[in-house]
Amino acid sequence: MSPLLRRTLVVVGHGMVGHRFVTAAIERGLTETHDIVVIGEEPRPAYDRVALTSWFDVGSEALSLLPEGAYDDPRVRLVLGTAVTGLDAAAREITLADDTVLGYDELVLATGAAPFVPPVPGHDLPGCFVYRTIEDLEAIRDAAATAGAAAVVGGGLLGLEAANALHGLGVPTHVVEMAPRLMAVQVDDAGGAVLRRHIEALGLHVHTDVATTAVLGDADGVTGLALRDRDPLEVGLVVFAAGIRPRDALARAAGIEVAERGGVLVDEQGRASAPHVWAIGECAAPGGRMYGLVAPGYAMAEVVVDALLGGAGAFTGADLSTKLKLMGVDVASFGDAFATTSGALELVYADAVAGIYKKLVVSEDGKRLLGGVLVGDASSYGLLRPMVASETSEGMELPDNPEQLILPAATGSAGLGPAGLPDAAQICSCNDVTKGDILAAVAEGGTCDSPSCVTACTRAGATCGSCKSSVKAIVEDHFARQGRVIDRSLCEHFALSRQELFDLIRLRGHRTFADVVAAHGTGRGCDICKPAVASIQASLFNEHVLGPRRHTSQDTNDAYLANIQRNGTYSVVPRIPGGEITPEKLIVIGEVARDFGLYTKITGGQRIDLFGARLEQLPAIWTRLVDAGFESGHAYGKALRTVKSCVGSTWCRYGVQDSVQLAIDLELRYRGLRAPHKLKGGVSGCARECAEARGKDFGVIATEKGWNLYVGGNGGATPAHAQLLAGDLDTETLVRYLDRFLMYYIRTADRLQRTAPWVAALDGGLERVREVVVDDALGLGSELEAEMARHVSTYEDEWRATLEDPEKLARFVSFVNAPETPDPHISFGVTRGQIVPEETGPVSLGTTIPVGGPR
Repeated sequence: MSPLLRRTLVVVGHGMVGHRFVTAAIERGLTETHDIVVIGEEPRPAYDRVALTSWFDVGSEALSLLPEGAYDDPRVRLVLGTAVTGLDAAAREITLADDTVLGYDELVLATGAAPFVPPVPGHDLPGCFVYRTIEDLEAIRDAAATAGAAAVVGGGLLGLEAANALHGLGVPTHVVEMAPRLMAVQVDDAGGAVLRRHIEALGLHVHTDVATTAVLGDADGVTGLALRDRDPLEVGLVVFAAGIRPRDALARAAGIEVAERGGVLVDEQGRASAPHVWAIGECAAPGGRMYGLVAPGYAMAEVVVDALLGGAGAFTGADLSTKLKLMGVDVASFGDAFATTSGALELVYADAVAGIYKKLVVSEDGKRLLGGVLVGDASSYGLLRPMVASETSEGMELPDNPEQLILPAATGSAGLGPAGLPDAAQICSCNDVTKGDILAAVAEGGTCDSPSCVTACTRAGATCGSCKSSVKAIVEDHFARQGRVIDRSLCEHFALSRQELFDLIRLRGHRTFADVVAAHGTGRGCDICKPAVASIQASLFNEHVLGPRRHTSQDTNDAYLANIQRNGTYSVVPRIPGGEITPEKLIVIGEVARDFGLYTKITGGQRIDLFGARLEQLPAIWTRLVDAGFESGHAYGKALRTVKSCVGSTWCRYGVQDSVQLAIDLELRYRGLRAPHKLKGGVSGCARECAEARGKDFGVIATEKGWNLYVGGNGGATPAHAQLLAGDLDTETLVRYLDRFLMYYIRTADRLQRTAPWVAALDGGLERVREVVVDDALGLGSELEAEMARHVSTYEDEWRATLEDPEKLARFVSFVNAPETPDPHISFGVTRGQIVPEETGPVSLGTTIPVGGPR
């Protein structure tokens, strides 16, 4: 086409959907006939608004969808920081904020949505914010520093995201929701109750079934939030997250038809009522309905590009399924979650102790899945959502016992998984990728040979990431069926799996990373293989992680024997075996926290976490703790963390065994044991299970005859109950089996693989573990026990060893001119309600630590 005949396509809005439209236009060749001008109102290119809260951790650049700031295609021009103030559809012109008039041949509106702010008195006071853009987050962060406390108006997805952000900033936070439960659109009453317990356990205050009547304050700022029939909340910051409204003002002013509840009314191909005007994303209302999720917006963008190229694609609706993690809690909702279909039945599994609620909605005959709700454990979402029947699909027929789909792994969905779904099943709802699309990418003649390549080619898992595990399972199952080798290389520097590397290091005795890479790898290594090799060497040789042969391979936490926090300070977690502690030791912890101005928190693992220590303060803090008899709790390492216990037979009238002593003995035996991932244990003194032992990597429950040993459980992102390995064991046999189990896991698990998925991935699962550990089918029992005995005999406390070595201590100086003596005065403030003294006297730190103390 002659340049004189080229057409101009203007896109108003450069959010996620606008960006998706432009990339689709480039990929499908629309720029061969059209010059594209994109007008973005925000000062930066499109960014991942779905992951907006992560801005506090990763910054703007990591969220950017166009980090280069421009598209590769020179026929696309991006104009940022510019608002469109007028639209003349008849003249095919738009007017910019600086009065520039820009003509178009085709116009695509992708203006998105705006936060809804309830018109309550005081909603526009200083200290009131919305939660939509990076600029909003910057303002909230600055205001949070002096707010004292905050309130979020709205308990839906966005409101809980905002509350999570404020909580992460250390601000006491209230969530105010008018509906009787949180996330009222996605979950039912029971699921909302479980979610509420999770969130309140984190320290947030939840108020449901209550209306906001006013924001209190004056020109100097917010002082409170007034509620109907409740006492007002004393807060200095208010975030409105009560929903969104389509940004359709431009179209309204131009006389373009809008839907009754807002949004530009468009047909199935995205055409508005004015010729040559299209609308996509949250500003559009196909069939009169506005969609507030990114996946429908992406689908609309693809349809409009197709239409401009002469295609006949249509947008006829969208899957509104949702899966996300809120404050560490998995929440998912899909299909007919509220059982509105005639004759629908509900199957419910609830575990109040573990904080898990799962509901399936099935057809009256029990053969079709209609929808569901998952709270606390959404690991089965990738399997369940593609099975849902809809208006256009009958879905996948359910098994004879559909309850297996939501029962714990030990009794539930064994043998079921993404690989068993039909090719038409949608795996990625964000980008509408089916199982068939994934298989086509890896089939003979396809372009991909790995799950990561599939994600790059098909976009499956590229947006929210919730389906990545399903993509991996489908690809690996396909390769296995084809007899193709599945690449399990640790990274680009080692064409070996972790297990293969473990065996080679054990046989050859490599003590440094340089030795390993020289013998079995290439290059200089990376942040994947270096910590993995360091972990293997720690498991095998039990040398100090900061020793001259190993310290350069450690990640940040291991490198300083403490967990780095979001503000750059560190946390210190002394070991408290079994949760048992003397009053004298409690006093020492309190004094250390007071003298160094540390925030203290009792963890779920029966320990006390001390937050806010500067790097150069760590040795001084350790000295005080070590002198009092404490040692490192290894909270920073992929190692044994805790062995939790109840009070057992010593105090409890139900206890049948001394669970406290056993927990202490096990924690002291396995302390410092480095593994592919963190390890947690628990010991309960009776079947009432107060130590929640079945939620741990290894759990012990007392019986009248001895101990039951459970293995392969864990909490976190994918909770799983531990499974019974052996019952009614005497203590000696219990310890022998545990020695074998832990060393077998350390030998054979993949990098960063918890015990639950490790057991599930073994050929034979738990039965295979029983054969090796209990039956000693491989004849490895004595060898595994000897390896554990070697660990126990060579253990040394990493904090004490560091304090005794000047070379190791030299790492704990922030700057070359860091002070070597403590400031005798400490100036503290209020930290999450913990008031510490404004001034105190000199702090005695001993004479052997040449680093700065508290200041």
